[in-house]
Amino acid sequence: MHYALKMAMSSVVLLVFAGCSLALDNTQDLNVSQRCMEDTTTFLWEINQDRPKDYAVLMYDAFGKMGSNVEGGNSNRPGLLHQCRSAEGPSFSGRYCQVFLRQGTAQYFVGVCVPDSCEEEDLQMLVLYGRLEYGQTSLIPPLPHILVNESTQELIMTHCMSNTITPDASDITCLFVCCLMVAVPLVATLFTTLIRRQRSREVSPAEESSSLNASLGLYGTMKTNGSSSIEINSNTPEENSRNSTSPKTLCFPRSCLYQCLQVFSLQTASQGVLSTSSCSREGGFSSLNGIRVLSLLWIICGHSAQFPVINNLDNYKNWKKTAESSPLYVLSMSGPVFLAVDTFLLLGGLLSARSLLGSIDRAEDKLSPSLVTSYLFRRIKRIQPLHLFIMFLTIGLISLVQWGPYWFPFIDTLMDCKTYWWANLLLISNLLPVHEICIPWTWYLSLDFQCYATTPVLIYFYRLNKGVFAFVAGGLLLTTVTTSTVITALLHLPVFQPSTLTSEHYVLYYYVKPYTRYGPFLIGILTGIYLTTKKDHLLKKKWQATLGWSCCLSVMAALVGLAYVLKETPPYPSVPHALYQGLHRPVWALAVTWIIVACEEGYGGFINSFLSLNVWGPLSNISFACYLSHPVFIIVYIGLQETPIHYSDINFMYMFLGHLSLTLIVSYVLTVLIERPYLNLKWSCK
Repeated sequence: MHYALKMAMSSVVLLVFAGCSLALDNTQDLNVSQRCMEDTTTFLWEINQDRPKDYAVLMYDAFGKMGSNVEGGNSNRPGLLHQCRSAEGPSFSGRYCQVFLRQGTAQYFVGVCVPDSCEEEDLQMLVLYGRLEYGQTSLIPPLPHILVNESTQELIMTHCMSNTITPDASDITCLFVCCLMVAVPLVATLFTTLIRRQRSREVSPAEESSSLNASLGLYGTMKTNGSSSIEINSNTPEENSRNSTSPKTLCFPRSCLYQCLQVFSLQTASQGVLSTSSCSREGGFSSLNGIRVLSLLWIICGHSAQFPVINNLDNYKNWKKTAESSPLYVLSMSGPVFLAVDTFLLLGGLLSARSLLGSIDRAEDKLSPSLVTSYLFRRIKRIQPLHLFIMFLTIGLISLVQWGPYWFPFIDTLMDCKTYWWANLLLISNLLPVHEICIPWTWYLSLDFQCYATTPVLIYFYRLNKGVFAFVAGGLLLTTVTTSTVITALLHLPVFQPSTLTSEHYVLYYYVKPYTRYGPFLIGILTGIYLTTKKDHLLKKKWQATLGWSCCLSVMAALVGLAYVLKETPPYPSVPHALYQGLHRPVWALAVTWIIVACEEGYGGFINSFLSLNVWGPLSNISFACYLSHPVFIIVYIGLQETPIHYSDINFMYMFLGHLSLTLIVSYVLTVLIERPYLNLKWSCK
């Protein structure tokens, strides 16, 4: 809960806590619990002694103090969380709390260490009435007048962190589900190993017996008794299980249970994950792996830089000034970085059209309701197991970790999972207000599936009548462009954001909505239809390819450059901002489409060679797990910090490389444990 209570620290009457009686007399007036007031008075009395006890020194030292570079953004005073918790008083322990203040245009928080008998409401009263003092000096002093013109502090809210970990029933349930989802493939792996080992033992005696019989010339006279009854294991598993008569043999018929064990085992799930085939796993488009991986790296780099910027830098203003003025930071700026998401949407549309057209060909050229249902179900089976696993893991992780002072920006957003988890289950989370989205970065999965569900409709119109299809596709594209343009103009939205929290309206009404983001996916569907059904090459002469590449690269550079030109949020309806917002995503998608088409038709040159490198194959196979898991590492890293992060190029580079390394390792594990088994699972037993 937020408070907007003003306080003038300079006009507060200073009180000297000479004993407990004065504090107790005012307890009722302050609306502070008696136990909190007694313990606070004891602490304040102790720090004013000539030789205070160790616990009082630790608690006082844990209070946040003003540092240097306030002008550069270092206004927060986090203090020392763990030092506060380590303080043990005569009848209480230290409890770390945060006091959020506004002073003129500056907003900041101060870490304070109070007795653990105090709640947030108690701390609020103690701050408002100026009771936290050392001598005649406030323990929460305002910023100096030389740095901030306004000397009056306004209390926004208080927040106290618990000293103990107390998971509730929902946390335990989520952790149990995660453990179960991990345990199933491990158990399946164990059983598969035992089955294969048993069968290898059956094969060995048979081979030895055959070799011995061959040497003795007994091929036609061997009797079926004793150990010689086992034949060479060249039959099917069903035949082996029927023919086996030994009481020691493990009999696992090829039933549904057996097939599930095979599918969930690591032996099966890990096959092909590290394959270096140059062809995309979804088809023969060799350049798609490179495009997908490079877009993913762009997003991870952007998130690695943006998440600390929200509230965790001690020189935020320096970073903002540097990043906004230098094109070298295109890899970390949220404006250009968002274009990588449009590349993902383009690839999704292309592959969805190709997949559905392939299914129609295999179904004797029929687009039936059952085929569409199977098509959509495959998509759900593809994304939901790992999506829900990450959601459950994140909810459970929140309850098990004692977070640092910089955890607070993520608390409300992530805790919304306990209320709005159903939106993730139904893949409609992007339709909720942004502050209610469970696991914020999963909005893309909802958007992707909503776009994916439109592919059968467009394919139906394409097969029905090409003219109707062109009219519908053109109308949809025009609608999404117009909607984006109008929303940007009416709400004065930015097109370039140095921080993801700059404009709430940007995300709430524009960034995550299907009616503003559908353009690139639609262009992907059109590209997929063309590449799947084309009879001849589009590019026939070299000059066409040269002209196309020149336009493509020029357009991509212009889109990124214009983001810097239009970086300021307009205070009024701005035509340039509105037009850029409405057009830049579809135009970017068209530029990437050119790259794909040129590479497929033999005019990609060294770019095609680079995008088709074998190294992209394994990375592409784990890219979905990378997208879902990498924000978890970034948030955990930030949430555990006790001190602010200092922006420098080398620091940000090491953060990116560290997050990337952990993401790649864990994503491989998640791919073979969670994603692949459900993806390969068949619901019919044969």
